[in-house]
Amino acid sequence: MTPLHPFVVSLFGGFCIGIAAVLMMALLGRIAGITGILMQGMRAPAANQWAIAFVAGLPAGALLFHSLTGTPMPPFDAPLPMIIAGGFTVGFGARLGSGCTSGHGICGLGRFSVRSIIAVCTFMLFAFLTVFMRLHGGVG
Repeated sequence: MTPLHPFVVSLFGGFCIGIAAVLMMALLGRIAGITGILMQGMRAPAANQWAIAFVAGLPAGALLFHSLTGTPMPPFDAPLPMIIAGGFTVGFGARLGSGCTSGHGICGLGRFSVRSIIAVCTFMLFAFLTVFMRLHGGVG
């Protein structure tokens, strides 16, 4: 099977994320912020089995998609200490910003939340700075 073009893969992924966010709001009245969902599942797993299923479905869905379409998985070649440091940094930022990129960027922008617009602009600014430093500043 011929792998799908990256644009098609990205378009399909964005469509699935959008549908999941709309369905979560429409059916459960909840925002599809992954950090909040993950924390609910960790705090009270028995009462929040939906949260565990939602979070487990993220990598499971990606693996299923790649296995069904023959599209190769993106390379993941960062050193483990950098992955761990990045995870802690993102977790700290999500806690500090009262939400993550999915909660603010997908759901918050869709609801025209001023707080989410500010958060997304902050995320993007630091993403641009991080890429610039990695490419031109001799970092990592």
